[in-house]
Amino acid sequence: MDHTSHLPLAAEELNAANLEGANVYDPDDKEIGNVSHLHGTGQAAQVIVDVGGFLGLGAKPVALDLSGLNFMRDQNGNVHATTHMTKDQLKELPEHHH
Repeated sequence: MDHTSHLPLAAEELNAANLEGANVYDPDDKEIGNVSHLHGTGQAAQVIVDVGGFLGLGAKPVALDLSGLNFMRDQNGNVHATTHMTKDQLKELPEHHH
């Protein structure tokens, strides 16, 4: 997927309503997880990403700073994110507990 034509989300769009469920892609453009939920608001928010698993089973939730993800909309209006981290790097992070 070529993200260069996708529109970055504005700061006021970075909220749970827009981000929850968004797919997350690694630097090689492979889908590595999706946004489960957010903790906090604004630039200080933490994004909880479910990494790995299949059909929602066996995924490991990890917390990332909002600033570590680039959220955007594709030409169909779907929100997704890219990160500089790989799936393996995310899996090495501590598991997030609610």
